[in-house]
Amino acid sequence: MKSITIKGSERESVGKKSTKALRDAGMVPCVIYGGDQPVHFAAEEKAFKSLVYTPNAHTVVIELGNGTKTDVILQDIQFHPVSDKILHIDFYQLKDDKEIMMEIPVKVTGTSPGVLGGGVLRLNQRRLKVKALPKNLPDYVEANISELEMGNKLYVTKIETNSFKLMHPDNTVVAQVRISRAAMKAAQEAAKAEKGAAKKKK
Repeated sequence: MKSITIKGSERESVGKKSTKALRDAGMVPCVIYGGDQPVHFAAEEKAFKSLVYTPNAHTVVIELGNGTKTDVILQDIQFHPVSDKILHIDFYQLKDDKEIMMEIPVKVTGTSPGVLGGGVLRLNQRRLKVKALPKNLPDYVEANISELEMGNKLYVTKIETNSFKLMHPDNTVVAQVRISRAAMKAAQEAAKAEKGAAKKKK
């Protein structure tokens, strides 16, 4: 999985006044959990654009002014209800020998016979929850629709998972090909034509 680097500085004071002052200065207060103790730091809001405003999944390297580097993933983010400014971010520290859960985007591959026949592809799950060691986290989960006929569904059990686990019930539908109105109308007209031909033969 691709990684991005965010540079910040460790916070000495974590009170309400200092937090407000940080936000007024265009900074975002953050916390890293999962280590021996939580690490409080702050970074410029613009530093999070490539992490937050993207459909892709990333791991993150947090570089602090004291020379420390920590591998993390985004765990939780809070936005202002009106302005949509980032108010706070929680990160979770990665450990090479410990599995973690993360939502990964779904990438559709292949060509569906059902779509070629006039059906409409619907992606039911745009992201799937994955459990894996940090080194095995995929950039995306591949959903191959090559065998989907019109009216068929692709269940999570049909997704290839070589080095990770999908944390969803077996009956979770990832994608499906629905019968379009045009295809339904064509089928009805074809059925009427067949009935008409059968009557003439009689």
